[in-house]
Amino acid sequence: EVQLVESGGGLVQAGGSLRLSCAASGFTWDDYAIAWFRQAPGKDHEGISCLSSSDGGRFTISSDNAKRTVYLQMNSLKPEDTAIYYCAADESRLITNHDMCAASRFDYWGQGTQVTVSS
Repeated sequence: EVQLVESGGGLVQAGGSLRLSCAASGFTWDDYAIAWFRQAPGKDHEGISCLSSSDGGRFTISSDNAKRTVYLQMNSLKPEDTAIYYCAADESRLITNHDMCAASRFDYWGQGTQVTVSS
């Protein structure tokens, strides 16, 4: 059974940083793609990979294959970054680079972790 568990969210002041973690289990690591998304109240899921290049590089995604964990480092946080942050996974053969920003392409989701940025 595919399981994704996010952690590391919380309350942070504007300008601060957080590192989120997504611990994965239940599948062959090399066969799956994992992406980060966020969802603010009343809005659709937003792919973090699509933000990284257009938002001054405040978000960085990395992974530790030995720990089966994907990280999202978020710097210079703004109040508009407030959202629930999710990691999602699906078989790599089904996911293109463009799909990494498309929530509908992923079948497996974690429970999410809340990030709140105060002004």
